[in-house]
Amino acid sequence: MNSIIDSLNEWLREMLITGTVSNLGGLFDSVNEEVSDIAVQVGQTPAAWNGGICNMIRNLSVNVIVPIAGMILAFVMTLELIQMIVDRNNFHDFDISNIYKWMFKTACATLIVTNTWNIVMAVFDVSQSIVSDASGIIVGSTTLDFDRLIPDLQLRLEALELGALMGLWIQSFLVGFCMKALSICIFIITFGRMIEIYLVTSVAPIPMATMMNREGGHMGQNYLKSLGALGLQAFLIIICVAIYAALVRNITVTADISAAIWTCMGYTVLLCFSLFKTGSLAKGILGAH
Repeated sequence: MNSIIDSLNEWLREMLITGTVSNLGGLFDSVNEEVSDIAVQVGQTPAAWNGGICNMIRNLSVNVIVPIAGMILAFVMTLELIQMIVDRNNFHDFDISNIYKWMFKTACATLIVTNTWNIVMAVFDVSQSIVSDASGIIVGSTTLDFDRLIPDLQLRLEALELGALMGLWIQSFLVGFCMKALSICIFIITFGRMIEIYLVTSVAPIPMATMMNREGGHMGQNYLKSLGALGLQAFLIIICVAIYAALVRNITVTADISAAIWTCMGYTVLLCFSLFKTGSLAKGILGAH
């Protein structure tokens, strides 16, 4: 009877050891892949990220949004002229130079609306240049390597009791599931930012049409702040990845397998949270609403 129980225990131990090694072997692969791809994703301009989508957004902006922006511009500048005339007591106290000022503002506003796409792309060209320079300076290796953290993993697992192996297998399974979810979160944050950029740039001519108006100009100013925040967000994301890389490098070798698993997961959760906060932080820095 004892031999049967011993054989069963040995079989369970072998199964749990094999399962745990398998779980831990690919535990961080998905996260490592997504994190290593962050710098590439945020360092690209909208045109470089996906030329097909960028051309579609540009055509929509030029052919659909610009005519609407033109009507808004006509209304805004006409209202500007009426207000200017009324403010001067219906031409009784009116300086003719104000007409030239109005004409100059209208010409500048028209120039801005017709060149909105170039202005918007210039913001992300500058952002891409900053990110490229920063990536070469501050970003190091972001790879979580469990073999480095727990050397001789197989031997350490063989030294554990059946209950400890069962608990460790459950932990490795749960953490592996969480890591898959975290890698999806990182994917959503990095790719979602690019989708947001396309959405924001598609309607750019409309807020830009209000830039030269005294009362409605805050719409265009807030839009430029939001645009700058999207560009600044890329730099903040790179800093988050650099901090994560520094934390990963400083993880020490430990004999506690469970502690190593949860430490690595904690750093990954911290990275996801930091990436999520970069958007609101960038808007707060630039005062965008």
